[in-house]
Amino acid sequence: MKINFPLLALAIGAFGIGTTEFSPMGLLPVIAKGVDVSIPVAGMLISAYAIGVMVGAPLMTLLLSHRARRNALIFLMGIFTVGNLLSSIAPDYTTLLLSRIITSLNHGAFFGLGSVVAASVVPKHKQASAVATMFMGLTIANIGGVPAATWLGETIGWRMSFLATAGLGLLAMVSLWFSLPKGSAGNVLMSKKSFLSCCARRCSPRC
Repeated sequence: MKINFPLLALAIGAFGIGTTEFSPMGLLPVIAKGVDVSIPVAGMLISAYAIGVMVGAPLMTLLLSHRARRNALIFLMGIFTVGNLLSSIAPDYTTLLLSRIITSLNHGAFFGLGSVVAASVVPKHKQASAVATMFMGLTIANIGGVPAATWLGETIGWRMSFLATAGLGLLAMVSLWFSLPKGSAGNVLMSKKSFLSCCARRCSPRC
């Protein structure tokens, strides 16, 4: 079976996003101790991510409406990578909270735009399965990525969990750069109204 590298790159991005979204849930006691707050207060890191998801979809739509799809996706994963790097070195709770919001800004736009790009790199009769392939990365993250990140955080430290997820973001950026074509999948984005609608359907915290 021939590997579709653009779809693989998109799935890697989805895997990273799914992993960083849910892994803090299992690390709340460790994170709370690390930044000297209570576990309920640390739980706000989950809420902050959800807020960032809702804000990020329309915000990224406005910022990237005139960018090529390929460049936009790489930029979105760049935000994801930087956010996780900041989380891994956050000196206090407030910085960590802001870092989580930054990390989440790419969520809705990535899945909305990623779905469009996934459908554009396959024949028309395979478009549905292509989108499903991208979202498979999110499913695998829930099954394997989140437990692995939780184990890493409990074994080595919660900062290492965020650092490893940042590594996934970097891998996704490189994969997108080399695999996405500059032709049909790299054309200018759809209209703001259409893109925003596409993002809105996928910007819930569980996507």
